[in-house]
Amino acid sequence: MKTDNNPWYWIPLLNFASGFPYVIIISVSVLMYKNLGISNEDIGLYTSLLYLPWVIKPLWSPFIDLHGTKRKWFLAMQLFISIAFLLVGFIIPTTQFFMMSLAIFWVAAFASASNDVASDGFYLLALTKDQQSFFLGIRSTFYRASMLTGNGLIILLAGYLEHLYGDNQKAWSYTMIFVGLVMTFLTIYNYFATPKAELPIKAGETEEKNFATVFASFFKKKQIRLILAFILLFRLGESQLLKMLTPFLVDKTDVGGMGLATEDVGLIYGTFGLIALTIGGILGGIAISKQGLGKWMLPMILIMHLPIIGFVLLAHFHPASVYYIYVVVILEQFGYGFGFAAFMMYLIYVAEGESKTSHYAIATGFMALGMMLPGMLSGYIQEYLGYGNFFIWVFLATIPGIILSRFLVFPKDFGKKTEEAINQ
Repeated sequence: MKTDNNPWYWIPLLNFASGFPYVIIISVSVLMYKNLGISNEDIGLYTSLLYLPWVIKPLWSPFIDLHGTKRKWFLAMQLFISIAFLLVGFIIPTTQFFMMSLAIFWVAAFASASNDVASDGFYLLALTKDQQSFFLGIRSTFYRASMLTGNGLIILLAGYLEHLYGDNQKAWSYTMIFVGLVMTFLTIYNYFATPKAELPIKAGETEEKNFATVFASFFKKKQIRLILAFILLFRLGESQLLKMLTPFLVDKTDVGGMGLATEDVGLIYGTFGLIALTIGGILGGIAISKQGLGKWMLPMILIMHLPIIGFVLLAHFHPASVYYIYVVVILEQFGYGFGFAAFMMYLIYVAEGESKTSHYAIATGFMALGMMLPGMLSGYIQEYLGYGNFFIWVFLATIPGIILSRFLVFPKDFGKKTEEAINQ
């Protein structure tokens, strides 16, 4: 697809709009429910179930792939998500807020997963392979930046409102209404900024493909069993870390937590954490584009997982100074930004060939399954082990993915910029 639109104008906020609803539904909801009196066990179980739409999105991704344009799909889904967040804001002050908000989050999660499918497909269609490898770091950085906006600035706002009103329900109600307005702005921006030259699937092409052939062709790829095992296990540790990290930071010290206030968590992730993530993501994309995925796969995975040791140390020694927490978060965010680029580049390789939009959705669906199932158990594991031993377990859970990565076969220079592209 050719377009006059400079990718720098639309890639950052399109991917921000993909990650922002995800972080609100999956991550920010954890702290919201924690501050509204919900237990760790219920938080781990029910918020992990919200992953399910991302797990099963391959079931309807061929429909998105074969009908209409990716642009129409992601704009419609983003508008739907905006309305859903506004509704959650109005429901929080009610007595049945927990189940009602979960139900709305559930529906919004389906829309968000569909938005991901369309946005990913648009990215794969709109850019050349050389551009894809170059912008991978930018893409993943802004996706992750949306995560830190949720876990940083949005939480900082909620903490400020909690102190201002002395009423957590009112504070989170206003916060979610604000989130809905931010999503509305992103939808409007993407309407004007994204290229409009995408062509819908031609009738002849639609007839040649159907759901069964698109879905089945994914499982005919070489090394498919090893690929699926790697995708499912790569984030085994991270899936549990993400669910229990916020409760760890805000829980009182007498139960093993760090005793931070809500706005402290938002400040840590919204400042130095965001800077570290941005630098790491950009450097990760540049590294792959210069030397290829083969050179950086193992180093990036190690750099991504090793900072978990920092949380092990925090949980065991409970340093009085908040600056130790800053150091650990900076290392973790830089490592994530730098290292996750390798995993996402590998998923692009897995999706290569016909129906790349659907195949990428299937791959990320299995990735979501690998996040959902361990996340559902994370609250129970944490309660049983305590925070100190829990983080040791999380670190050990990263080892299977590291081992499996050594057996993957792919072109060592995959993602590397060609000389022709460099000279353009």
